[in-house]
Amino acid sequence: MKTEKEIGETIKNLRIEIDRLNSSYYLLSRPLVSDLEFDMKLKELEALEAEYPQFFDPNSPTQRVGSDIGGKFSRAAHKYPMLSLRNTYDFDEVRDFFQKTSRLLKTPFQIVCEPKYDGVSISISYQNGLLTKAVTRGDGAEGDVVTANIRMVKNIPLSVTNSNLPPTFEIRGEILMPVSVFEEINSERAAQGEPLFANPRNAASGAVKLQSTSEIQKRRLEARFYSVLGENLPYDGHLENLMAAKASGFPVSEIIVKSDTIEDLLAAISRLETERKALPVETDGAVIKVNSFAQQKILGATTKAPRWAIAYKFRPERASAKLLSVSYQIGRTGVVTPVANLEPVRLSGTTVKRATLHNADNIEKLDLHAGDILYVEKGGEIIPKIVSVDLSRRTWGSEKICFPKECPDCGSALVREPGEAAFRCPNDAGCPSQIKGRLEHFISRRAMNIDGLGSEKIGRLYESGLVRNVADIYSLTVSDLTALDLWAEKSAVMLIDGIEKSKAAPFGRVLFALGVPEVGETAAKRIVGRFPDIDGLMNASVDQLAAIDEIGAVTAGNIAEFFGRPENRKTVERLISYGLRFTSDSLPEDDSQKKLQGLTFVLSGLFEHHTREKYRDILERDGGRVSSAVSSGVDYLVAGEKAGPAKLKKANELGVKIISEVELLMMFSTPETPVNDFSKN
Repeated sequence: MKTEKEIGETIKNLRIEIDRLNSSYYLLSRPLVSDLEFDMKLKELEALEAEYPQFFDPNSPTQRVGSDIGGKFSRAAHKYPMLSLRNTYDFDEVRDFFQKTSRLLKTPFQIVCEPKYDGVSISISYQNGLLTKAVTRGDGAEGDVVTANIRMVKNIPLSVTNSNLPPTFEIRGEILMPVSVFEEINSERAAQGEPLFANPRNAASGAVKLQSTSEIQKRRLEARFYSVLGENLPYDGHLENLMAAKASGFPVSEIIVKSDTIEDLLAAISRLETERKALPVETDGAVIKVNSFAQQKILGATTKAPRWAIAYKFRPERASAKLLSVSYQIGRTGVVTPVANLEPVRLSGTTVKRATLHNADNIEKLDLHAGDILYVEKGGEIIPKIVSVDLSRRTWGSEKICFPKECPDCGSALVREPGEAAFRCPNDAGCPSQIKGRLEHFISRRAMNIDGLGSEKIGRLYESGLVRNVADIYSLTVSDLTALDLWAEKSAVMLIDGIEKSKAAPFGRVLFALGVPEVGETAAKRIVGRFPDIDGLMNASVDQLAAIDEIGAVTAGNIAEFFGRPENRKTVERLISYGLRFTSDSLPEDDSQKKLQGLTFVLSGLFEHHTREKYRDILERDGGRVSSAVSSGVDYLVAGEKAGPAKLKKANELGVKIISEVELLMMFSTPETPVNDFSKN
């Protein structure tokens, strides 16, 4: 039996720990524990405070909302407090909530069940039908003003006309990154050798607090709204007002159910848990609300949460697997990523053998030991992640896993910049993994597109000393290749021919292939559009680079630093001497003149006039963006022959316009360039 002093100490420590977890989650977008683990800590604290009221503290995390307020933005008070919801993982607690609501109201009521989105909460004000202010949740009483950033979220209406909603109102929702966009961006970051986002929520959270609106556009965020507030709303019902918002152009949940009985409510939750996997964005539970505003007012709220609502959280699928080893991947930018190698285990329909450990802090937090039994979850059913260790099954005396202090490949002392989670190897000129990573990126399909070279062959060329720099690729000969016993003479001749053909790649692809940190395909095309020759680009100032559309200060700094290094300039000189293109035939671009600026397309099926890759290039040249998946942020689905049925169905459901190849060509054609003048490719 603990003494009162010991109980007070336990409560104090719990408060400190929860504050630390809240700070990391809201301010750094870096969750340190799973939602379930956090909720269990909070429940433990709530139970202790209820049993021992002498330790009440108005500043306890149980008495306030977690805060995302940072120091970079101005603040604004919420007219209506943005409260948190009480969480449960248990149907019995949902029944208790329903029964308690029935006892308090003593009259019939209806309950609305809708998805609980895993994003960034936002409150947006409209005055006279115009978007005037967007504020984050903050601490529930006030938040950061991020209006300019929220204007960049494409599916949020900037104005509302012909609406049932009053001229002045407030609407609340979540800012989200679609799963397809998350996967695409992580693939790009992996190709760039950059740290991966842990999940879509973190990627969205970080974007909302960015200082560069062009960087926010790159994240292709979306919104889903869940509440309308204000005077003179058209209906007393939450759901009815939400449907009025939907009719006015606001994106709301794809699945909302209104129930009269507890049986119907539980069935709606179960249905949502099944159907949510088909949604384009992440959800982590169901939100349950009393529908009537009048009844909500009767039920009231505590200082932290309304009494008329509760959140039912879905438990993520989890499996246990034995840790075989930890390996360390060094990306081409030097980022060291630890990976857990596991005994194969089935999880969410796939076999998992490896799971990211993210960084050194995560390894330390998990306190990993060799041979541990680990619990693995799929974050949002996407990326396997280690959530905890089964300490009861740990082998006594097993060796603790420690993050290396030196690069596992070249032995250089690892460094970590202040505020960064990742360790990096600073030896970019001599670390074999980084050099081979840059070589693999350079020859990849979307860069120089040199067939016949893969990871293994790049490794052999590096180890033989034939290729230590991307420019060395162009000095290779047939005899060099056949001497390595990896190529027969015929395949060696084909590879040398492919290397020669790659010299015709346009400047934008060459710039992308060089691997400047943060410069992806689209950014490279933007840069070349403003600096059509390498001399102008290498001598451009950071301010000149940052002025390019969608190129923020960070990317501009990376470009200036890259071309400021003598070894990189020497590489460019060698590539020029081999005949690669470092000039563009086009005049500097004026984005305002581009026909498709701001439009997003999805290409599906087979096309007659151009390949899909050619259409991608044409669309991006004219300011458009090409996405791999249909979402509410897409403007057009271009349907060729045998277009994907799932994409056509999703486009119809979301109201995305479906156009033919000929209709697409009409967008490009002018009196000087009719449709039938487009060359077949």
